[in-house]
Amino acid sequence: MNDILTVIKAVELSEEYLRKKGIDEARANAELMLAEILHCKRLDLYLQFDRPLNEKEKQVYREWLQRRANGEPLQYITGNVEFYGLKLKVNSSVLIPRPETELLVEKIIKDNRESKGLKILDVGTGSGNIAIALEINLDSADVTSIDISKEAIETATENAKNNSATERLTFENIDIFDEGAISKLNSFDIIVSNPPYVPEEEMENLQKEIKDFEPVEAVTDGADGLRFFTRIVEASENLLRQNGRIYFEVGEGEAEKVVAILKENNFLNIEIINDYNGIPRIVKGEKS
Repeated sequence: MNDILTVIKAVELSEEYLRKKGIDEARANAELMLAEILHCKRLDLYLQFDRPLNEKEKQVYREWLQRRANGEPLQYITGNVEFYGLKLKVNSSVLIPRPETELLVEKIIKDNRESKGLKILDVGTGSGNIAIALEINLDSADVTSIDISKEAIETATENAKNNSATERLTFENIDIFDEGAISKLNSFDIIVSNPPYVPEEEMENLQKEIKDFEPVEAVTDGADGLRFFTRIVEASENLLRQNGRIYFEVGEGEAEKVVAILKENNFLNIEIINDYNGIPRIVKGEKS
């Protein structure tokens, strides 16, 4: 790069570099990283297109471009992600929230907007995205979030504070498979989970960004992809109140299998909701 590197030139050169490295949406990636470095919105880059980058900005931008070219997710590089109107911190200890999960949150809010005093259990909270969005958008709901990862709990707690969502939100370092720890939790009106659902045998087929950078324990259950769904439904016998509801995000091709698990455990009023691509992505059931 030349000594004098303007914003527009930096974006153009970076787009070309990332495209050659096989990065999808190279222009958007280049713009988003530079906007983060310059502490501005993406569109504001073009209001200062002839602004020269200083040496520190160029150095950081080069480092970030190299990381992105190596396949590291954009969100881990910038350190944050937008989710349901929230700005959340993300790092390699938590799964990056996806747009599909916003549909899960939206469904729960839509179903329960008029309910007061709900008690919600979020299993496998990760960055805390689901729990924080529900606490903010459901009036008077108390949300308990659990995760086996201490690092994830720390990240989620920080995100809650940054989004002013700590009053009715509790994070606990608990493994859903730990019977003793789970038995200490009180009964809930709603259980929600976006658990690890990729079958172990499919891990090698995933994008490099996922299999090489996101926490493996948050991606796969190390089995057939149904291990967590089965465990959560079984645990719901004690965790979920009568007529309580479960909401799951599920993997492609898993919806009917999860429905079968719910039916085997006497759940009624089961629904399947498709994602933006028409893929069955959310499964809801009611405890009979």
